[in-house]
Order: sequence, then structure tokens, then C-alpha cells
Amino acid sequence: MNSFQRFKKILAGCLMFLSGVVFFLYPDNAYIIVAIILAVALVIKGIQDIYFYFSYARYMVGGKMILFQGVILLDFAILAGSLTHLPQPMVLVYLIIAHLFSGVVEVLRALEAKNEVNGPWKLKFCHGIIDLLLGLICLVMIWHPTIPVIVFSIGLMYSGVMRVIEAFQKTTFILIK
Repeated sequence: MNSFQRFKKILAGCLMFLSGVVFFLYPDNAYIIVAIILAVALVIKGIQDIYFYFSYARYMVGGKMILFQGVILLDFAILAGSLTHLPQPMVLVYLIIAHLFSGVVEVLRALEAKNEVNGPWKLKFCHGIIDLLLGLICLVMIWHPTIPVIVFSIGLMYSGVMRVIEAFQKTTFILIK
């Protein structure tokens, strides 16, 4: 990772953390903003994945998975955009599924990294456990009206801190035997 990439990662992490703090301090007014940010972020990531597929990944092994991921992210973006008119417990179910799924994926990636490569697996493992805990907190407090925004803001603050930490980590190289 070069210095410009590190700077971008640090800047994005700081902006994510500050956004999370603002949403945490004012959860009553942020419900619509959170749903819009979630939808816009998913649209951007979906379009990036589809563009990456058509420019580079179609020639790669497993490149179709990137295309499928982009299309699925666009579908989730449409779903997230339509959640602004639904009651908040429906949005909370969406957040529960997202946190639990990403937590399980991060834990499995960390365990795979622990077994396969001598890289930094503990940070990924902690990230996965915290995602699982956020999903379980959402599940326990599903009927509280401000919980979706608070959980989203905690996740946003934690992701911002993780980005800053990852920016300062050394880049690992994988040796293929």
C-alpha cells in the first residue's frame, strides 16, 4: 500500500468515525439519513464491482463471482432504499442479517488466515466477533425505535477505527508454494 492509499484509508476511517459519533448523538433525526447512506454505499460498491468485472475480472479465475457480487449488492441497495417507508423493526431485521452474515464471514476468514498464512488474523477475528455481537444486540432489542441508528453508528465508528488501524499495518505478502 502506497502513501496515497494509506492517506485515503485514514481519511475514510476518520470520516466514518465522525459520522458514527454524529449519528450516535442524534439518533432520532438520523433514521432516514442512515437508510439513504446504506443504499448509496451499496449502489456505489455494486457499480464498482460490475465495472471491475467488465474491465479486468472477466479474464480472472473466479471473475464471475465479482459480477454476481455487484448485482447482488445493487439488489440490496434497492431493498435498502425502499426500507425508508417500512417500520423500523423491518430495517432492524435487515441490519441483523447484515451484521450476522459479515461477522460469520470475518470469523471464517480469520480462522482460515490463521491456519494457512502467518498473517494478522487476530484483528479480523475481533472484527467478526464484534459484528456478531452487534447483530445479537439488535436481535435482543428489536422493538426499540432508535436501536437501528445506534447500532449503525457503533458499527460505523468501529469500522472507522479498523480502517485507521489497517492503514498503519504493514502490507503482507503471500508466498505461493
